Amino acid sequence: MKFLTVRNLKKVFHKGSESQTNALDGIDLEINKEEFIVISGPSGSGKTTLLNIIGGLDSPSEGGVDLEGTLITELSENDLALFRRKNIGFVFQAYNLIPVLTAKENISYVMRLLGCPKSVYDARTLEVARELDIDRYLDKFPDHLSGGQQQRIAVARAVASKPKLILADEPTANLDSKNAEKLMELMRRLNEEEKVTIIFSSHDPLVIKQARRSIVLRDGKIIEDVVCP
Repeated sequence: MKFLTVRNLKKVFHKGSESQTNALDGIDLEINKEEFIVISGPSGSGKTTLLNIIGGLDSPSEGGVDLEGTLITELSENDLALFRRKNIGFVFQAYNLIPVLTAKENISYVMRLLGCPKSVYDARTLEVARELDIDRYLDKFPDHLSGGQQQRIAVARAVASKPKLILADEPTANLDSKNAEKLMELMRRLNEEEKVTIIFSSHDPLVIKQARRSIVLRDGKIIEDVVCP
């Protein structure tokens, strides 16, 4: 059984009574456990929509997504929320940090929801923060941090609970080259040592060149899917 299977995925956005946009137009995709994949393509090609549906943040107009035998596109809202929490880490373009929580509380948020002991989530939060060079910001609130700092907090939150799958939408967009390299080193280590499956969407050559598999979208269709040397 494949780790992740996407079947005939379609997503239509309606504009007015007659106009519509086919954001995804029949995507079929099979992904093995521990793959390190980058999805690229021009703006409007469907990258973010595909990640959101794979992660259960959006629903398709047609088709389905199966993650290790669970058809997530047919789960109830409550079951889907619990499934995401246990299995999927997200890195969003807009960070999506909780403004009333400190950086430390944001990073440990999922672990606390999962019932991890305080000693465990405190240690893991500090470990990940140090790897991303953000440990000195742990007591700060998001609105006191720069965009790049918030992005690293968002990455730390996504990886801290060691999910099976990490979905990252343009994760290096607000990072300088040094911190982008640190992020990619962390993601590579999670992939190789902790067997986390990782799917990025990105325009960044730094991210694309690290991929073990490259998928290119255009107009909601896969036009290229190659294993990188």
